[in-house]
Amino acid sequence: MGPADVKAAVRSGNEGRPIRSEADFDSWVAGRSAAELAEPFTFVVDTDGVLRLAPRRSEHVACAAGGPVLSAGEIGFSREEGCWVVSEVSNHSTGYCPDTSSWPAVAQALDRAGLRRPSGFTIEVVFRRCLACRERNIVREDDFVCVFCGSDLPALWNVDRSTAPASRSIR
Repeated sequence: MGPADVKAAVRSGNEGRPIRSEADFDSWVAGRSAAELAEPFTFVVDTDGVLRLAPRRSEHVACAAGGPVLSAGEIGFSREEGCWVVSEVSNHSTGYCPDTSSWPAVAQALDRAGLRRPSGFTIEVVFRRCLACRERNIVREDDFVCVFCGSDLPALWNVDRSTAPASRSIR
């Protein structure tokens, strides 16, 4: 959904680190500084259901190596009782605009990685595309009105170019 120039700038080697297991996460987190761990990271769940992590200021499309995803957003970690846990997770990605219903893909990826997690997104971002002007919007405070043209926004998620259901990958 994001700008074409951002996707065109994606280079091999800049993609997010795949996290398929606890060992993968332990290896990845060991290389992070305290300053990095104090803020959330960029994440995607690729179409194979693999969690990919990148520094916070990374573009989601770069984290996904330019490909489609099942979900995307920001994620934070903390240590509790000697274990790493997900302390916060959102679907905030203006490049992919994932629906809140993409949570099961995130939950499955986190479970595979052996990370304790919340029961859903700790921050849910509601995205809609305006049918009148075609602009992407973030809905705030249940105000389903386009900030660009003032038209009413659809009640259901409609941001994917193909208007596919949220259970399909987001391109």
